[in-house]
Amino acid sequence: MTLDISIEDARWQGIGLSAHAEQAVDAALSHFNLDPDDCELSLLACNDARIMELNTEFRQKAKPTNVLSWPAEELAAEEPGGNPLRPEADFTGEIPLGDIAIAYETCAGEAEAAGKPLADHLRHLIVHGVLHLLGYDHIRDPDATLMEGLEVEILGKMGIDDPYTLDDSPNHGRIG
Repeated sequence: MTLDISIEDARWQGIGLSAHAEQAVDAALSHFNLDPDDCELSLLACNDARIMELNTEFRQKAKPTNVLSWPAEELAAEEPGGNPLRPEADFTGEIPLGDIAIAYETCAGEAEAAGKPLADHLRHLIVHGVLHLLGYDHIRDPDATLMEGLEVEILGKMGIDDPYTLDDSPNHGRIG
């Protein structure tokens, strides 16, 4: 797997970001029988100020959020609750998936408010971001039900509890 991690906020370094990110990405891709060694994506580990800039620029929402994603290609299903298209390899033989950004303060604050380990919430948000890169979304109710079910299943395989029964924060992984 080509996972390019850029750390803009040093607080990410103290929690084993690389290992958690690789585990979450691997679990999400393997769930769909995608060989992680064939996939490439990037992760920006930043702070609330930086993610607010990105959220303002790309979503016109001038506030921080926990995670953002930019898929390399549009794979979303047309029908509500449908499965997205499968990503394809490019001319290099790799499957470009896209980019994810995650904000330290929001992630840490949500984990603390929910009473769960920061590492578990981090892996949840990375799985969430990877699912967005794979064409899943939660704007329409049937899509949200599908995406949340996949998150719960993937996280369960990693030994992480269902975040939707434990986390009642308004921003619990919901992004655009």
